[in-house]
Amino acid sequence: MEKQAESVAVVIPTYNHARYLGDALDSIFAQTIPPTEIIVVDDGSDDNPSEVVAQYPSVFLLQQANLGLAAARNAGAAVAQARFILFLDADDVLSPEAIASGLSCMRKNPGAAFVYGAHRRVNEKLEPTGGLRYMDAGTNPYLTLLRCNSIGMHATVMYDREVLMAAGGFDPLLPRCEDYDVYLRLARAHPVYSHSALVADYRWHESNMSQNPLDMLAWVLRVHKRHHPRGGELAAVRAWREGRRIWCDYYGELAWTHSTGHHGWIARSIGRIKALKAAPTRIFRKGVRRIAKATLAAMPEGFAYRIRKAAGRSASPPVGKVRMADLQRIRPISPDFGFDRGTPVDRHYIEGFLAQHSQAIQGRTLEIGDATYCTRFDNGITHQDILHISPDDPNATIIGDLAQDDVLPRDTFDCQVITQTLHLIYDMKSAVQQLHDALRPGGVLLLTVPGITSIDRGEWGDTWYWSLTRTSAARLLGDVFGPENITISVFGNAYSATCFIQGMALEEVEQSFLDVIDPSYPVIIGVRAVRGRA
Repeated sequence: MEKQAESVAVVIPTYNHARYLGDALDSIFAQTIPPTEIIVVDDGSDDNPSEVVAQYPSVFLLQQANLGLAAARNAGAAVAQARFILFLDADDVLSPEAIASGLSCMRKNPGAAFVYGAHRRVNEKLEPTGGLRYMDAGTNPYLTLLRCNSIGMHATVMYDREVLMAAGGFDPLLPRCEDYDVYLRLARAHPVYSHSALVADYRWHESNMSQNPLDMLAWVLRVHKRHHPRGGELAAVRAWREGRRIWCDYYGELAWTHSTGHHGWIARSIGRIKALKAAPTRIFRKGVRRIAKATLAAMPEGFAYRIRKAAGRSASPPVGKVRMADLQRIRPISPDFGFDRGTPVDRHYIEGFLAQHSQAIQGRTLEIGDATYCTRFDNGITHQDILHISPDDPNATIIGDLAQDDVLPRDTFDCQVITQTLHLIYDMKSAVQQLHDALRPGGVLLLTVPGITSIDRGEWGDTWYWSLTRTSAARLLGDVFGPENITISVFGNAYSATCFIQGMALEEVEQSFLDVIDPSYPVIIGVRAVRGRA
C-alpha cells in the first residue's frame, strides 16, 4: 500500500482486556481525523477479543501467542503501512482530537521522532478523576526524560513509524517500562516535541500493570541504568542522578502507602521495610510529617492553626476565627464580573477549554456576536460566520437569535464556538437542536455555560434564565447529540468561585489555584459535542 503523507495507524495490543476493547475502538472511530489503519494485536488472550473485533469490519486482527506487551506492539508496527503510528492499550481511550493534535504537532515540527500530549486519569466507568496531566518536553527532551517520564501515558505519543522501527522498536525482553526505554533511545538521537492538547484517558482499575510499585521501581531503575550517560556530559549525568532519586522517592512512597493495605502486621512491616529501603529520605520525611500532624492534632485548635499558617500550610481556621477582611461586605468588589478591574476569572477557563480543543476550529465556523475566539484559536478556518441579533452590525453574516427557530442554515458548519450564550435562552433544548442541525455530519460544537455565577445587572439580566451543572449539561446535550458524542469538562473550585462572584480580576488572583478542579464548585461547564455521521 502506498504510504500517504499524513497516514496514521493505531495499534491496540490486548491481553485479557476484551471487556474494555469496545471502548478503545469506539474512541478511535470517533476521531475528527480518522486513522488509515486500525490494528488489534491479540497477545494470546483467553477472553476472545476476536468477538469484539468482529463488530468492526474495518479493523485488522493479528493473533499471536502470549509474548508480552513489547512484542505485541512490535508485531502491530511491523504490519502497519502508515507514516505515523500511535499505540493505545485496550483498557484506555483516545480523546476525539487525539490524531488531529498529534498530526498538527508533527506538521509544526518536521523531523520529530515522536510527539506527545496531555492525558487524564479516569475510573472504571471512564469518569475523570482529575485534571489534565502534562509536562512540557523542554528545550532538551532527553534530559527531561532522564529526570522523569514526562510523558506519563504511552497513548499520548505519536511516532514516526520508520524512525521507531529503525531504532529497533520495543525491547521484548522488558516486561515493564519498554515505552520509557524507547523514549530515551529516540530522544537521545532525534528531536522530540510536545503539545498540551488532551490526547487520551488513562483508565485506572484493579488489574493495571503499574499498580505494583516496587516491581515498577525495579524495572524503571533497570531501564534507567541502561541510559547512564557514558560520555561524561555533566548536564546529562546530573539529570540521570536526579532521575534515580525521583524514581526511588516516587515509587518508594507509593509502596509505603500500598503497604498499609496489607493484611496482618507481618505483611505490613515487610512492605514498609522494602519501601524504606527504596526511599529512606522520602519515607523518613513522611514519618516526621506524620508525627508533626499527630502533635498538632493534640494541641488546642487555635494554636495549631496559627502554627500551620506560619508554616504556609492550608488549614481551616477554628470556628469564630475566620478573617473576612476585604470579603466582609454586602456588595461585591466588582458588580461587573471583574471587567472593570481586568480580565474576569471565568475567561481563564473558557479560553483554556477552547485552547484544548482548538484543533476543531477549522473549515466553516460560527461564533456569536463577533469572531474573537475563532480568530484567536484559528486552526484553518476557510469561512467565518457571525450570528448577531442586530441587523446594524457590519460584521454579522447571519441576523437573528438562537431563540428563534431555523435562524441557522442546516448542515453547514464544521465548527461552532458558542460561549456564555445558551443560558440566555429559555428553551435551551430547542437552541441545542438548532445548533446540532446546523452542523455538518462530523462537525463540532464547542460550548461553554456558566455554573456558579452572579447575574448580569445590565442588558442580559432579564434573559438570564439558567446556570448548569455537569449533570444537567450532559443530559441536555446528550439528549440531542447522543451521550456517546459529547465530552463534558468542569472548571472551578471554591477559591475561583469566590473570586469570580466577588468580581476579582484574573490579574489579581493566585492563578495556580485556579487550575485545581473541584467538581462541586463548577464555575464553567465546557462541552465538546460532535454531530454523528450516520
